[in-house]
Amino acid sequence: MPGCAWCGSHLDVVGNAVGRRDTCPRCDHDLHACRQCRHFDPTVAKECKEPFAEVPLDKEQANFCEFFQLGDGGLTDEDPLRAAREAADALFRR
Repeated sequence: MPGCAWCGSHLDVVGNAVGRRDTCPRCDHDLHACRQCRHFDPTVAKECKEPFAEVPLDKEQANFCEFFQLGDGGLTDEDPLRAAREAADALFRR
């Protein structure tokens, strides 16, 4: 189910039909941006899982990436490794 990466709202998009100038109807952020893409992952090189993509520097602005696929959304501001770091700190704490 497609959703906005910034506000988490559900997006009524059929068949990944997202244009470069489309924005979220709730928060008005660009939809055709790295942060909205299913390939976006802040834990990998260039923050993109697609090896052939020419990754733009600004991940939050609309771009022309040909590999873009709208992701499931959800807030991505949190550090994805935070829970693992906290568990390791608790384990090795003296």
